[in-house]
Amino acid sequence: MMNMKWWHIGLIVALVLAGGVSLFASSSPDGLERVAIDHDFIELGEGHEVMHSPMPDYVMPGISNETLAASLAGLIGTLMMFGLVYGLGKVLKGSSEGSSEK
Repeated sequence: MMNMKWWHIGLIVALVLAGGVSLFASSSPDGLERVAIDHDFIELGEGHEVMHSPMPDYVMPGISNETLAASLAGLIGTLMMFGLVYGLGKVLKGSSEGSSEK
């Protein structure tokens, strides 16, 4: 426990929130969907996605248990974002160290 860095704790908290607490999120439509439903143009956006989502509607496809699918989607999404930001941080840190050596 003493060798843990601040980001280890942050990642653990983020995974707990993504995998556990997110299950209690509202299933009601978000603000944009609500407006589209209220003004009868929700069907205009169906089938015209800008890009394909690997986890549409915040659930992992192919898993019949909706609770497990939502929890896994949260965990995988959090780990993907962590990897992206960690990698970006490494690249930026490397480039700033390289520029200070000049």
